[in-house]
Amino acid sequence: MNNYTGSGTSVKLGSIILKNPIVMCSGTFSSGIEYNDFYDVSIVGAITTKSFSLKPRAGNKPPRLCETPAGLLNSIGLQNEGIDFFINEHLPYTKKSGFNIILSILGTDISEFSDLAVKIRNIEESLIAVELNLSCPNVEKGGMSLGSIPEEVENVTTAVRKILNIPVIVKLSPNNNNLSELARRAKNGGAEVISLINTVIGMSIDINTFKPKLGNITGGLSGPAIKPIALAKIFNLHKEKILPIIGMGGIFGWEDAVEFMLAGANAVGLGMVNFVDLHAGENILDGIINYMSNKNILNISDIIGKVKAE
Repeated sequence: MNNYTGSGTSVKLGSIILKNPIVMCSGTFSSGIEYNDFYDVSIVGAITTKSFSLKPRAGNKPPRLCETPAGLLNSIGLQNEGIDFFINEHLPYTKKSGFNIILSILGTDISEFSDLAVKIRNIEESLIAVELNLSCPNVEKGGMSLGSIPEEVENVTTAVRKILNIPVIVKLSPNNNNLSELARRAKNGGAEVISLINTVIGMSIDINTFKPKLGNITGGLSGPAIKPIALAKIFNLHKEKILPIIGMGGIFGWEDAVEFMLAGANAVGLGMVNFVDLHAGENILDGIINYMSNKNILNISDIIGKVKAE
């Protein structure tokens, strides 16, 4: 077991300082409570909660999950119990357990995001940041419609930033071709970090019934299959030097995490791997620490964007 408190693993994202670059992705780790039965998840840099809306959401009709080669399609539809559930049920546990929490929130319009921010203002001392989920491809309103329009990205970010005194992270979708413009608008609105990439739109069909395997027909593809897409998006956005990036999309081992940092990610998000390896957080962190030792790397932040691509 490695020592997880060494300063050499620390990374900086705007005003956010993480003890290591491991961030649990929204929607794959809940609030860390269940995984804490398997290992002390307070060792990771941060946990991004599932996305919470102002009121509970029922989500999409089933089936909602479908395995694909090297990936997983999901069409959950942002089902959640609402922000009050997080505040009343999850937050007391996360505070007691010493988790670094990034609270993910979603809304169908600026008004809902603002109302969420007002509620969060009362608990912001218990959070390290808020992530604005503008990128989910499984809903017709809110996520994709807001996240694909540059001025809406800026307007939502500005509205939340006016209310909160903690850092704001904006999550972007790879399904948009204007990521640089969206990132600049997020920065204009006061965001300190970009989270990238969310799932890629995909589909699977049952050849016996002729029906789509998802109740919502299409869904979001995650897992190793999207890793090359994620690396390219992060590499290109990093070159623009707009905002620090939490990079995600198909990370299944420490080697993947190192690749993402070389491509320009300041921190790395672990998503689907948590369904396959219940100890993914500590295993990947161990791998990074051992890599640093073997390569005589004193600070992991020194490798960010250091891919030799020219």
